[in-house]
Amino acid sequence: MSAIRTARALARPASSILRAPVARTSTPFATRAFSQSMVKRGGGHESHYDAPQGWLFGVKPGEEYKKEGWENVTFYVFIPLMVLCMGVYAFKPDTSIQTWALEEARRRLEAEGILADPDVKKD
Repeated sequence: MSAIRTARALARPASSILRAPVARTSTPFATRAFSQSMVKRGGGHESHYDAPQGWLFGVKPGEEYKKEGWENVTFYVFIPLMVLCMGVYAFKPDTSIQTWALEEARRRLEAEGILADPDVKKD
């Protein structure tokens, strides 16, 4: 047994021989091999493939389409709110620092007389 330990010690790199031994934890996860763990992903093994039915939106000709509960909410609430938000965003005032600085510089130059007032018409 000591011959095996000596062989293992000689097979290690020199840096690992000089290091202090690390205390091993006695938790079951530290000693359990990966191959013994069961992989639990995805659930069952059934196919998730939905075969084509050949009908547009899955409704056969001559059958009445039955609306689902989310469709009325989408058509009458969500879409108009999105159009309203896009309109509000398109016409919001410009509050950027660049616009403010440009207007402030124009006002100061007009006050000093360097820049002509654009509202005054020349005849």
